[in-house]
Amino acid sequence: MKVGFIGLGAMGAPMAASLERAGHAVQSFDLNGKGNRNSAREASAGAEVLFTSLPGPAEVDAIAKEVSAPIWFDLSTNSPKRIRALHAKFKGQLLDAPVSGGPKGAQSGKLAIWVGGDRATYDKYLSILKAIGDQPFYVGTIGAGTVAKLAHNAASFTVQASLAEIFTLGVKAGVEPLALFQALRQGATGRKRTFDRLPEHFLNGKYDPADFTVRLAHKDVTLAMELAAEVGVPMRVGKIALDELSEAMQRGWSERDCRVAMTLQEERAGVSVKVPDETLRDALED
Repeated sequence: MKVGFIGLGAMGAPMAASLERAGHAVQSFDLNGKGNRNSAREASAGAEVLFTSLPGPAEVDAIAKEVSAPIWFDLSTNSPKRIRALHAKFKGQLLDAPVSGGPKGAQSGKLAIWVGGDRATYDKYLSILKAIGDQPFYVGTIGAGTVAKLAHNAASFTVQASLAEIFTLGVKAGVEPLALFQALRQGATGRKRTFDRLPEHFLNGKYDPADFTVRLAHKDVTLAMELAAEVGVPMRVGKIALDELSEAMQRGWSERDCRVAMTLQEERAGVSVKVPDETLRDALED
């Protein structure tokens, strides 16, 4: 297949190379001088499908003025609002398909590709998406892939901020860093990937009977915050967690599962994340 590829940075270059290894004829361009075409217009000319991997919304908007292709997958991390506007302009030819896995994943082909747009188009081009990454996934209508990417990255950097607090607390309280790391990996949280725990309570909306009560969680985080105060470690993320558990206690939820505190955010956001039992069960069995 004749493929246009624009953006040959740390992510784009190895993804374009993967397409070439899969036997596709890649017409590529980048402002840094890499690529076998002299402009974005040349890279997209005659292409059966176009891929862009660019730094952000402004760069995608600029490229949109130059390119033409029957189908366009934007692999960039973009804005849902901007993606939907471009989708309207290109009359449905555009799908958002941001990726996750970093440069190493782009080189090895171990990438998630979160796609939003027309489902039939996704199905038609699934094989070429698999040439780029091993985990393409149709998220929903246009913009849904981008929402998933932004949610994922926000989660990643929020966890990162929390871990910075936890490790500075542990080390300043006298534990050697590597010993702390090894110990935490053995615990309930360390043994399971973060998102794997969500179906147990939050996604199914079941908080009784409790695996670990709000009362016990509140006690433990209170003790951790007291320790932080003793050794002089600021815990801004920890304070938010304690505030949530405190409100859950005030609601009379002390003996419910500690994850019930997550429903406070559902109330504030005005949305429910609950998934029907049968739907959730089927998804987990896939």
